[in-house]
Amino acid sequence: MKGTLKLVVIGAGSSYTPELIEGIIMHHKELPVREVWLVDIEAGREKLHTIAELSKRMIAESGLPITVAQTLERREAIAGADFICTQIRVGMLEARKWDELIPLQYNVIGQETTGPGGMMKGLRTIPVILDICKDIEELAPDAWLLNFTNPAGMVTEAVHKYSSVKSVGLCNSPIGFQKWLSEFFGLPMEKIYAEFVGINHLHWVSDIVIDGKSKLQELIDYPQNYKASNVPFDSWDHRFLNALKAIPSYYLSYYYMTDAMLAEQKEAAATTGSRAEVVKKVEEELFELYRNVELKEKPKQLEQRGGAYYSEAAVLLMRSIYNDSRDIQTLNVRNNGMIDFLPDDASIEVNCVVTRQGPLPIPLRKIPQPVNGLLAAVKQYESLTIEAAVHGDRDMALQAMVHHPLVPSVTVAEQLLDEMLEKNKAFLPLFH
Repeated sequence: MKGTLKLVVIGAGSSYTPELIEGIIMHHKELPVREVWLVDIEAGREKLHTIAELSKRMIAESGLPITVAQTLERREAIAGADFICTQIRVGMLEARKWDELIPLQYNVIGQETTGPGGMMKGLRTIPVILDICKDIEELAPDAWLLNFTNPAGMVTEAVHKYSSVKSVGLCNSPIGFQKWLSEFFGLPMEKIYAEFVGINHLHWVSDIVIDGKSKLQELIDYPQNYKASNVPFDSWDHRFLNALKAIPSYYLSYYYMTDAMLAEQKEAAATTGSRAEVVKKVEEELFELYRNVELKEKPKQLEQRGGAYYSEAAVLLMRSIYNDSRDIQTLNVRNNGMIDFLPDDASIEVNCVVTRQGPLPIPLRKIPQPVNGLLAAVKQYESLTIEAAVHGDRDMALQAMVHHPLVPSVTVAEQLLDEMLEKNKAFLPLFH
């Protein structure tokens, strides 16, 4: 890896990109990025231009020798890259709205990465990411692909199975939880070891260790359980957590409190709108701010967008690979026997030591026995979805839908699948 780095951001018209630029500026000493290439598609041209202009102002303010290029030609950007970040949304927020609202009509959870909505997002996204990987194999074979595109676990697994690109999946929820722990215990993050077990958006924290002592029970007994600001749910049931001996990620509320979450989603859809509609308004306000030529920093309002710390996770990972740092980060990597009841080629979300050769997963000390069934079932659904996405296979897609724990019957699965495939027709050429 050369002394000055070329970073490519695909899906750069995202409102999150200023956070990434801020991280690159802050960590420039340890991560000497010289070129940032911002890439998007024709439909995102205007947003891409706005983000590129703000990025240039932020970098000019910093005085650092970084050039910013914007393009709709991704091959031009990828050539010779060192790091490539993917943060795309195939079908944009309109498609997310269908992912959230159509399942509700069948009394099924409607969420962008969980259940039928997550499946549709996977079907739309995986072929596009694999297409990007073909360009990386040809034009930047030594580059690292850092994937933030949801469903991150499925996308990462598809890349590992169907390309030779060096790839790691990232999510902002582990770093969000670690920051909360740091605040809760009043200690720097590196003094606290939290063990993550599971897959993306379906993980449990099986232990929290400070100075060699477990603090898990202290957390379980704490009345205000952790939650992300944009994923509301009631506190976890203490008796349940006490028996589980683990802290579930907030996405597990869709499985453990399905009735309450479904009622909440229906209420929101009827009043404030789906999460996609809420995000659309937040995005419009953010881009209004971004267009202000006086703005030369990331605005505070970006934190409402729900992806807090995402860029921090990306910059820390790039920095650690570049410097062979050997620090610990929670990442999406190939299983290779870590969780013995999941396939070796499954993507899992666990702690890793980050080296120049990539992340090395740390052996798990505790896997809470009650979680095995749910974890295996959702991973099976993910693997079926990946095969359906790659081959445009409706039969495989039906099996994935039927075997998702949140889908109540074959009849509902068939109806949901047919309606959602039809609604997504423009983005699913392999199925039509």
